[in-house]
Amino acid sequence: MSCQIAKVAVENAAYSFDDAFDYAIPESLRTAVQPGVRVLVPFGSGNKKRQGMVFALREYRTEKKLKSIAAVLDEAPLLNNELLRLAVFLKDRTFCTLFEAAKALLPSGIGLHFVLSYIFNPNYSGDFRSLSAEERQAAEYLREKAVYVKREKILKDLGFKSDVKILESLLDQGILLKNMDAQRKIGDATVKMVRLTEAYFASETKPKFTPKQKEVISFLENVGTASVKEICYFTGVTAAVISTLAGKNSVELFENEIFRKPKFERQSSVRESIALTAEQETAYHGLLSLTKCEKAETALLFGVTGSGKTQVFLKLIDAVMKNGRSVILMVPEISLTPQMLSIFYARYGNAVAVLHSALSMGERLDEWKRIKKGEAKIALGTRSAVFAPFENIGLIIMDEEQEHTYKSEMTPRYHARDAARFRARNHNALLLLASATPSVETYARAKNGQYKLFTLKERYGNAVLPEVMTVDTVHRIGEPSSELSDVLLTELRENLQAGNQSILLLNRRGYNTFAACNACGKVMTCPNCSISLTYHVRNHRLMCHYCGYSEPFTEVCRECGEKAVAYSGAGTQHLEDALAAALPEARILRLDTDSTASRYSFEKSLKKFTNYEYDIMVGTQMVAKGLDFPDVTLVGVVSVDAMLYNDDYKSAERTFDLLTQVVGRAGRGDKAGKAIIQTAFPDNEVIRLSQRQDFPAFFDLEMQIRRAMVYPPFCDLCTVGFIGTDEQLTKGASKVFLDMLKAAHKNDYADLSLIALGPIAPKLARVSGKYRFRIILKCKNSARFRAFLSKLLKDFSKNNTFKKVTVTADINPENIY
Repeated sequence: MSCQIAKVAVENAAYSFDDAFDYAIPESLRTAVQPGVRVLVPFGSGNKKRQGMVFALREYRTEKKLKSIAAVLDEAPLLNNELLRLAVFLKDRTFCTLFEAAKALLPSGIGLHFVLSYIFNPNYSGDFRSLSAEERQAAEYLREKAVYVKREKILKDLGFKSDVKILESLLDQGILLKNMDAQRKIGDATVKMVRLTEAYFASETKPKFTPKQKEVISFLENVGTASVKEICYFTGVTAAVISTLAGKNSVELFENEIFRKPKFERQSSVRESIALTAEQETAYHGLLSLTKCEKAETALLFGVTGSGKTQVFLKLIDAVMKNGRSVILMVPEISLTPQMLSIFYARYGNAVAVLHSALSMGERLDEWKRIKKGEAKIALGTRSAVFAPFENIGLIIMDEEQEHTYKSEMTPRYHARDAARFRARNHNALLLLASATPSVETYARAKNGQYKLFTLKERYGNAVLPEVMTVDTVHRIGEPSSELSDVLLTELRENLQAGNQSILLLNRRGYNTFAACNACGKVMTCPNCSISLTYHVRNHRLMCHYCGYSEPFTEVCRECGEKAVAYSGAGTQHLEDALAAALPEARILRLDTDSTASRYSFEKSLKKFTNYEYDIMVGTQMVAKGLDFPDVTLVGVVSVDAMLYNDDYKSAERTFDLLTQVVGRAGRGDKAGKAIIQTAFPDNEVIRLSQRQDFPAFFDLEMQIRRAMVYPPFCDLCTVGFIGTDEQLTKGASKVFLDMLKAAHKNDYADLSLIALGPIAPKLARVSGKYRFRIILKCKNSARFRAFLSKLLKDFSKNNTFKKVTVTADINPENIY
């Protein structure tokens, strides 16, 4: 028997047997079922309806009876063939299910939730005598309603608990029928429009209109179609007048979709000419040639802070768009979006769509739809912008490409760079990586010729790199705060008196970061996580920065009962207060995730700082990168030692990156800049090289260490994580997995070069009440290695002893410990 079938990825399928499952297509749905649409399908032994995504259509010859697609949930495909292939790519490389990969490519607002409704079966002829009192009550309720009623409403109206099985029992007895409706999480935004009816134009004798009605008729005869709001504004009538005209069949009302736009400040689109320096011009023409070579290319634009990489971006984008192709520009953090958006909106207007998590779900959905409909040609946003549904991409830019935020920590655990390379290959586009401090792996590829390398060594215009000095904090005697050395406090005061602005970096939010009892030594820790609580002065609570747990501030030890709890360690709130005490005349702005929690608060704060409403900005690393303030002439790094001596192989790289980037915020205009780094280790080689802004020397030093220790780029790293509420069971699962790994490697995969470390508990061994263990594999991320690991994960899932332990795999995670 031959028929057309659909290959469907089904939601909530277990990874161990996940695939694109075969479903028959009913004749009634033949034209509606297409690759890229979502469908409702029966799944599993109980045939419970689940959401799925159609990946392909196939001609199928079989005697086996297939389950059929129950419903099509989209009018048109959401994903084109390229994005469906990208989902397969993500599944292979991130060990997720096919549906999870497809879901990651869509805006969250387009997601569906299912509403279960019941109706009394009109064909039921039995009586209710055998029913329980509750069943009889429910049956009579629905017989009286005689329409479908949502499950939640039935339970609420009858006072039943949410977990009762009364409705299911009535369904099994044939007394009720049920229906499952799929509803979008976020609906389309529409506006009510008005136009004159055909009957109005066809009628020779018009109805008798009041003066106000005539106003509306005359207005519509002139403009054709207008919204209710516009008609009321221009004619002065109320909406009731329009409703009356609709009753007379003179006008008709209809809904017209509109797009919700992010509420960023927009300027009129002005395409100003860009004057490049000779160095920028060389880079631009080299990159431009790569966009014209009709094959995919990857390049690194390595330029010192303030070298004008954005000007090169803009001119390159102009050329790509002139050829009718689209552009994706990614920035690593939402904090970098506002300034970049102001530049892009001013230059490209509504051709820009913004995609990041700070937007409402409705705004994200509508920006995505504008891209899909071809109304936007530039997608600007964080890592999810790499999935923008363009049909003809010419250029993908990853600014500050070294940033850890480009790697997703949730399923699917993809890196935006890998997804960008995939898309560049499919579109024969240029992938441009850019940074003043590129990742060691990227710079190594550029040095050995895998990527094209373009370098900007000088700052743009009259700006020069700032003077950088270190202050030994072991001998500091700063007053009134130990966080501020005498040198830094003096420079801040002088900079303030000179009318210039300053930025201070302290990469710890909160007030005090540590609390312990002097009587018994008990540290105030989170009951759910293996980490100390941080004191926040604004709400007078101790808070966990991992699970969100909080408790009231106290000086009484919960262990021994003594009033001996002492608070130490400083965060941004403490530094803000210390500055206010030392420099009472200064206007201080604090920027961290606590102070910018509300929507658009970050953008508003940046605008105020740009407008010189503040003198000093205090913040975490969100103020360190990508921001451009011409009047900032002093940058102070309050503390960086904890990051430098963290137990991760990337500690040195991250420290050098942060120091170089934050120092680069100073002296970006015509005024000379200065940067001060407070550290207890001024002779440390990483700090000395960052002081000189010497990335090539740092790269050579780091490569020697990584070669000796066998770390990337000399290998790939893979972590296999185990998470569970039972510590011993979770640890036992990791040991059994390691034994399986050793056996499989010895028997079937001896050709793979592997180094296995662990299992070990990470630095944060317990988060949100769950224990964690990890196995670290030094490997090569090849198709054979991924097949080896995938088989191990599937085989391990068959062991029911560890069914309460969650197992994850992540290749090249940002933090292995």
